[in-house]
Amino acid sequence: MSDNQISFVRTHMLPEAPPPIAATGVVKWLRENLFSSPANSLLTIVSLYVVIEIVISAAPWFLNGVWDSPSLSACRDILDGKVGGCFAVLSERWNQLLFGFKYPSELYWRPGLAFILLFVAGAPLLFFKLFPSKMLIFTGLYPFIAYWLIWGGSLLVPVFALLGVLLGAVVYKRTVGASAGMAVIAGFVAALIFWILSGFITAPMASVLAIEPVPSRDMGGFMINLMLGVVCVSLSVPFGIMLALGRQSSMPIIKWICVVFIEFIRGVPLITLLFVANVVLAYFLPPGTTFDLILRVIIMITMFSSAYIAEVIRGGLAALPRGQYEAADSLGLDYAQAMQLIILPQALKISIPGIVNVAVGLFKDTTLVSVISMFDIVGMIRGPILASAEWNGVYWELFGFASVLFFVTCYGISQYSQWLERQLQTDHR
Repeated sequence: MSDNQISFVRTHMLPEAPPPIAATGVVKWLRENLFSSPANSLLTIVSLYVVIEIVISAAPWFLNGVWDSPSLSACRDILDGKVGGCFAVLSERWNQLLFGFKYPSELYWRPGLAFILLFVAGAPLLFFKLFPSKMLIFTGLYPFIAYWLIWGGSLLVPVFALLGVLLGAVVYKRTVGASAGMAVIAGFVAALIFWILSGFITAPMASVLAIEPVPSRDMGGFMINLMLGVVCVSLSVPFGIMLALGRQSSMPIIKWICVVFIEFIRGVPLITLLFVANVVLAYFLPPGTTFDLILRVIIMITMFSSAYIAEVIRGGLAALPRGQYEAADSLGLDYAQAMQLIILPQALKISIPGIVNVAVGLFKDTTLVSVISMFDIVGMIRGPILASAEWNGVYWELFGFASVLFFVTCYGISQYSQWLERQLQTDHR
């Protein structure tokens, strides 16, 4: 064999060549998301131009902003003709924007603590896979703790309220075998009777284990918006479920009651219901009866949002195939068991985007209470703050601050709903 016919056998592999620059990293992301086509490239360039112009125009207003000033006139003297925001109104009136102008400043820690405990109570309910189920005990106790912290008064009031709820639950458990509807009515009546009788006990013992009481008329600011949003959304979901099931009931009376309620509430503006809660509702009460305005507003907003959530859940129920109902029947489940174990979990999963949409809209609509003389954050801005001689004329800074608070809250709700949809996704696509 000659020298030029000797074959070569490779004894090791060559190292892998790096991918092209255009197929990895930032360049790949830019090509796929911003410059994937001539039209997308043009839209990207135009969008960048608009964003840059907005940033350049708004930057001096923020960078030259004044954070320490006793009034708007003093703030303008400090700016001396320069463009800048007068953010001193936020540092001067932050307490009124958050808590109102009558809530005692030495008691700010109480609603602050209730706000922190809200996350502790909501964590095992919202992030059910990350926290032990035993924490749900604190979740059930939280409404009574929060009421005592915010409103104050005797500890016996929330204790007896909790006992009434427990009594109603026991009565419901004992009677649910006969009829689910009658069990709900029996449990509610038992709790209502207990609460009425407990009033004769708590009234003469108002000073037992009591902290300084704060009347509802002294509350205001963003605290009112949070209270109405959390309470009304929490109540409207179970009421919405009952209305949706009642609308599909085979019993004509229950069905038409639910239909009339839903259609009437959906056909009336929320502001009209708020005027009813503020003015008209008092005419239906006995003379001399005092009915807390916040409680009246909570009832009306809950009714309003329950009607919308009922329609969202009804859409989820209609989206389920008939086979799911037949599967429940084949397993020998009664109506309550089928709804609890098979139908409602799937319908609620389908309805999550719609429920969140109603919740976000409801939270923003809590600002409408300012038209009935409730000093929420918008009422505080339009009322005591802008009416004062020191800050008359400050608009962008105050309403911008309110917008940021609402945006952060609503964006958090939206992000949680998307996370929950991913957690509950069972199809593999």
